[in-house]
Amino acid sequence: LWPVCHYVLDFIQYEAADFEGYLRVNTQFARKLAAMIRPDDIIWVHDYHLIPLAAELRNAGIDNPIGFFLHVPFPSYEAFRAVPGHEYLVRAMCAYDVLGFQTPGDLAAFETCIREPIVEAEFDDNHNIKMPGGSLVAGAFPIGVDVDGIAKLAQESVTQKRVSSMVKSLGGRRLIIGVDRLDYSKGLTQRFRAYERLLEKYPNAQSSLSFMQIAPPTRTGVRTYDDIRAELEQVSGRINGRFSETDWVPIRYLNKGVARGPLMGMFRIAKVGLVTPVRDGMNLVAKEYVAAQDPEDPGVLVLSSLAGAAAELEEAVIVNPHDLDDVADGIATAISMPLEERKERHAAMLATLRKNDITAWRTRFVDALQRRAS
Repeated sequence: LWPVCHYVLDFIQYEAADFEGYLRVNTQFARKLAAMIRPDDIIWVHDYHLIPLAAELRNAGIDNPIGFFLHVPFPSYEAFRAVPGHEYLVRAMCAYDVLGFQTPGDLAAFETCIREPIVEAEFDDNHNIKMPGGSLVAGAFPIGVDVDGIAKLAQESVTQKRVSSMVKSLGGRRLIIGVDRLDYSKGLTQRFRAYERLLEKYPNAQSSLSFMQIAPPTRTGVRTYDDIRAELEQVSGRINGRFSETDWVPIRYLNKGVARGPLMGMFRIAKVGLVTPVRDGMNLVAKEYVAAQDPEDPGVLVLSSLAGAAAELEEAVIVNPHDLDDVADGIATAISMPLEERKERHAAMLATLRKNDITAWRTRFVDALQRRAS
């Protein structure tokens, strides 16, 4: 499911035994949960791992309101149909009372699936969906962050020893920062090559910028992810070998995590936040970077058009992660952006973050689910 949701169909690996195991886990989860549910409970299920859970709970006799939120992107039917058993998954999603997606685009993609003759659905203008035997509400509920909490932590963390030591090591160079799990959906190889293109096209950037990419490992031992790690090490080594000087290395690549406090401090001092996934449901790093900035001297977010956050953060420098020149030019635009323009863009994005913060996300979804209960 992860590859198809991120439109990387070549990475789909299917075994019937795996699908049976997926169903078996959800059946057991439902059985355990059903024993704990009280008559006035509402149930909120999260992410693609548990798509069949509502259907299994209904089979167990549970009629409480059940909502589902998908954190990853949802693909159009033309992509989703590549998954064996996709018909079952579409029907299982229709066992929920409320379905939540990150963006209107994801919602529209889901609607392409249920317009197929799988569930015989009918729509109205408010995304109410009627089917034989029931109905559900589907909507976009963009997930947010704790804006004030991040701002406070970032301001406090800039004086931490780890952050101040990193700033000192920059030698006055401006920092570009990227933070991502080591995953093929994050576009890290393309990002490194786009930074190389920046150094080629804009020689003045050489020795004046430092790009730090933090990419903690995930799914170690899985060949696909081990291959990504090896490729990033090779690409970063080649770029550093080509452009490095005795007192400057263009890419600082960290294949490990950084504690949240120092990380927010690093966000605050970075002049560019580089967030260029080839597909992402939302990407909260983009929102955290904006929230961490000093409003009087903010950095600039360079954001992939294929991240869900781009639907909200329109004032970022939006780029196509597959176009190396577009990303390189976007970084150059961010670095040279005048202070007043940076402040205007940041203020607009911060207002959006406050409107759609983590509390608003939770409240909107739970309210929608409670309305179904009444």
